[in-house]
Amino acid sequence: MEHHTLTDANDLTLLQAAALLSGASAWDSRAIPAALVPSFVMSDGPHGVRRQLGDADHLGIAESEKATCFPTASALAATWDPDLAREMGEALGLEARGLGVDVLLGPGLNIKRSPLCGRNFEYFSEDPILAGRMAAGLVDGIQSTGTAACPKHFAVNSQELRRMASDSIVDERTMREIYLTGFEIVCRDAGPRVIMSSYNLVNGTHAHENRHLLTEILRDEWGFDGMVVSDWGGCTDAVGAVRAGGSLEMPAPGLEDARRIVAAVEAGTLDASDVYARAQEVVNVASASAGLPAPTPYDVDEHHKLATRIASEAITLLRNEDDLLPLSAGTRVALIGDLADTPRFQGSGSSQVNPTRVEAPRELLEAQGEDARGLVAAGYARGYERHGGTSDALIAEAVDLAKSADVALLYVGLDELAESEGLDRPHMRLPEGQDRLIEAVVAANPHTVVVLTGGASVEMPWADSVPALVNGYLTGQGGAAAMLDVLTGAVNPSGRLAETYARSYEDHPTAAWYPATGPLSYYREGPFVGYRYFTTAGIDVAFPFGYGLSYSRFEYSDLEVDQEGATLTVTNTSERDGADVVQLYVSAPGGVFGPARELKGFAKVEVPAGGSVRVTIPFDRYTFRHWETSRGAWETEAGTWTIYVGPNVEDTPLSATLDVEGTTPPPIDPALGHYLSADVAGITNGEFAVLLGRTIPTAHPTDEITASDPMSELIRAKSWLARLAGRKLHADKAKADAKGDPDLNVHFALNMPLGSIAKFTNGAVSADMIDAVVEVINGHFLRGVTRTVIRYVANARANKATQRELDQAR
Repeated sequence: MEHHTLTDANDLTLLQAAALLSGASAWDSRAIPAALVPSFVMSDGPHGVRRQLGDADHLGIAESEKATCFPTASALAATWDPDLAREMGEALGLEARGLGVDVLLGPGLNIKRSPLCGRNFEYFSEDPILAGRMAAGLVDGIQSTGTAACPKHFAVNSQELRRMASDSIVDERTMREIYLTGFEIVCRDAGPRVIMSSYNLVNGTHAHENRHLLTEILRDEWGFDGMVVSDWGGCTDAVGAVRAGGSLEMPAPGLEDARRIVAAVEAGTLDASDVYARAQEVVNVASASAGLPAPTPYDVDEHHKLATRIASEAITLLRNEDDLLPLSAGTRVALIGDLADTPRFQGSGSSQVNPTRVEAPRELLEAQGEDARGLVAAGYARGYERHGGTSDALIAEAVDLAKSADVALLYVGLDELAESEGLDRPHMRLPEGQDRLIEAVVAANPHTVVVLTGGASVEMPWADSVPALVNGYLTGQGGAAAMLDVLTGAVNPSGRLAETYARSYEDHPTAAWYPATGPLSYYREGPFVGYRYFTTAGIDVAFPFGYGLSYSRFEYSDLEVDQEGATLTVTNTSERDGADVVQLYVSAPGGVFGPARELKGFAKVEVPAGGSVRVTIPFDRYTFRHWETSRGAWETEAGTWTIYVGPNVEDTPLSATLDVEGTTPPPIDPALGHYLSADVAGITNGEFAVLLGRTIPTAHPTDEITASDPMSELIRAKSWLARLAGRKLHADKAKADAKGDPDLNVHFALNMPLGSIAKFTNGAVSADMIDAVVEVINGHFLRGVTRTVIRYVANARANKATQRELDQAR
């Protein structure tokens, strides 16, 4: 049977066009049958498809269809292999098609500004070039199947605390060079059909209503012509969103916003052309999805093998003293750590996948035959309580077991409460007791291998004393087998760190002001994020950006640089085939203040034992540019640039200079003060104001609660009922946290502005009703309740009338 769908939004009535700009349910766009516009389905999917069963929610609470749980972005980034990301994207796209999903909400490519962001496991890197190129590979793969990809969260989204009510105050240069470049790469290289705006405000305006972001940069500069969907509940002004370039408001605000859009057009405050432009963007996704052929069958077992292969290429060897690894067949292994018995292989929240299968290290190691990879299990000891804390008895048991084995294999890392959407980490340490356990086991057995689990960096006070250290990240459902492959040498490790592992949290540039606990989040550190800070300020780190060891040895030689790029020879001086990641960094001539060096290119290369490979890393539009704030444009500083090539940011054995044509920047403003030496801790308000180019905005708190305040603020309400509700939310959070199992509904509610409640009710609650409820909260009980009831009746009548009008064909 042939299906007809609308392709030209201009054939819609104004109300129909306006109605298309908001969702119909938690995951579905709005269909308008009278106009032949079908709905389409969106679903979370940065590292696996989360197609929900039964009642839908957007936080990963409800059960979902089984799907392959691939490594999270933090692990995928460690492969430094965009082609591998493309393979993963193609598998994700095929599974999305098979599960009836039209738009896969991912990848997430926000910059890891601080290691404490609870959602860092969903993000690639502290570097925009690496994040952008890995994300572009993933998007290209997803969309090759017909499924639309949706990179997120656009933009400058760096913390979970107050995530829906936080204003990122950032200077234009830092925003463009650090926080937007990854999105630019994805847009230019992979052409995503959808992009998701972030919850937060950016310099005073919500991202989904930010014309500078959505129109001036995204559409006009980068040429994006797709649909911009709001994060769920992230649109606060439907009319402003249409004007700014926001296409689809999710999840389900009902028809009130459609009426507001129509009224604004009739009042002359909104151009009808903007409404139809946004509607066309939604229609394009709907018609493309409806026109797809039947899904191509895929092999679940093959996807599991792919997930395992990606995991094995992500795993990063950080220490290997006296070549303790790889372990030979017959090695008796003491397996220690709760994470070895019940592995963490993904983070918590909306990205949580119901895996097709999961293997545990203990299960594999205690198995007979091939699964054990030739290792012999000497026993298992728990070692620590999963959510923090250990005991003398648990440590003694682990020590005794370690002494009895050839090698102690110790699994440690972050628990579920440490990494989750909706909350940030309180510190950078491992859960309580794990450091103590590591020290005891290493003392008991000098042949100890520590396997680290987690999606972000941690403090490792024992890093210099552990014989072998392997970073296992959150590597999806095949991670346990992949780790055994690396430990036994079936796979030669080739992962490289996509973020700096500092010695302590206090060394990080944002340590003094992250996360922002109030409504304004000041990006005082400017461009000095991650390794850009550590290398410029000369701060010693545990493991630098780009670092990773191999069972092979590589040497670099014969660097040649011209205007097109850099070419060098990589030689494998060992007796084992291996892969290396060649990294290219540049240093500017010095006429513009900024980081000492920046990553501008990389290549992952396979080099046979004793062989050599000639590698070329091309220059492109991102290599030499900087945002010249004084002229509001991208410019290239003319002069002599230095090109560095090496295996990580701190180890660049080859270098060359290159004269580059460009412009002469204006003199550096000495009023930037501490920025000029990357002395982030010394930056004054005056210097930050110079960087911003304007007066630093300040918050103006009031005694009364507003619709823009998060529900966490209810504890200071004038109404005792509201205060009671606020205390209940905080108590529920504390109760769940004490169990080590975050209640995501509670976290979401605490961070959600009161005004956003209406966005989840499918029209049952209107913005006017929320305003009336706010009156109750502020102590005006009788007036507020009366207005709430009156507005409820009026809203219900208006919704029915609007629906009748929509049901009529033009």
